[in-house]
Amino acid sequence: MSGYVTRPKRDNELWLTEYSTDNLKLSMRVKNILHSEKTPYQELLVADTYEYGRTLMLDGAYQLTERDEFTYSEMMAHVPICAHPDPKNVMIIGGGDGAIMREVLKHKCVKKCTLIDIDERVIESSKKFLPFAGCSFADGRADVKCMDAMKYIRETSERYDVVIVDSTDPVDFAAGLFQSGFYADVKRVMTHSAMLSELTESPFTDTDIMTQAIREMRKVFPCVRMYWGVVPTYPSGMWTYGLASMRECEFEPLRTVTPTQYYTDKIHRASFILPPFLEELIR
Repeated sequence: MSGYVTRPKRDNELWLTEYSTDNLKLSMRVKNILHSEKTPYQELLVADTYEYGRTLMLDGAYQLTERDEFTYSEMMAHVPICAHPDPKNVMIIGGGDGAIMREVLKHKCVKKCTLIDIDERVIESSKKFLPFAGCSFADGRADVKCMDAMKYIRETSERYDVVIVDSTDPVDFAAGLFQSGFYADVKRVMTHSAMLSELTESPFTDTDIMTQAIREMRKVFPCVRMYWGVVPTYPSGMWTYGLASMRECEFEPLRTVTPTQYYTDKIHRASFILPPFLEELIR
């Protein structure tokens, strides 16, 4: 994806544009640019838009918006946690905006949630400008580490029941997060019944990344499934997720969670029913 563009459409208008592919883009009309900086790792921008409220962009790609982030955050967090028999210790790789951690911490059974994001400026910006997501950092169970996740998982003695990989696009410092070597490193810090969930992008705009991620997971884990949902501001609106387990299982929901706006136990079960074209792509 190319960098974001702020451009006047008329004299009194400002727009943000994400170029999803060379032939596809999504633009939002902006009320106000709240914050913009070049961090040591990426271009960071927070804006207030007319259609979707406050939004975070990294390197020109929409990461979340105030209006629809729950469709993504809830599916990333609740599917693996609700399917796990006893999820006490959770790790999030990436997710510096805090939205997925907010959902994880809705589960009283979770004793600690470790969030590892290499870019401290994303975390600080979310606390200041995106309180609907950044509120999770104040929870006493939140353990936040600003460092390279790959270095952490190779060195830590901690073991995790659920690992959630909420990476940016697989380029630059995130390039290794869709490879079997990364999954093997993560497997080392997972408990015997642990589960891993990871975004696997859009089947329409990122077909190769999606199929690669599932293929690489299958090299490492005995049980891998794909599930899907809708995220309006992500490329194509249809979004997929990979779910891997240390043991063979059906990934059925074992507990409920409230409050939610998208996730339910029925949505959980339905999300594993793949359209035929998607089944064919990952066969």
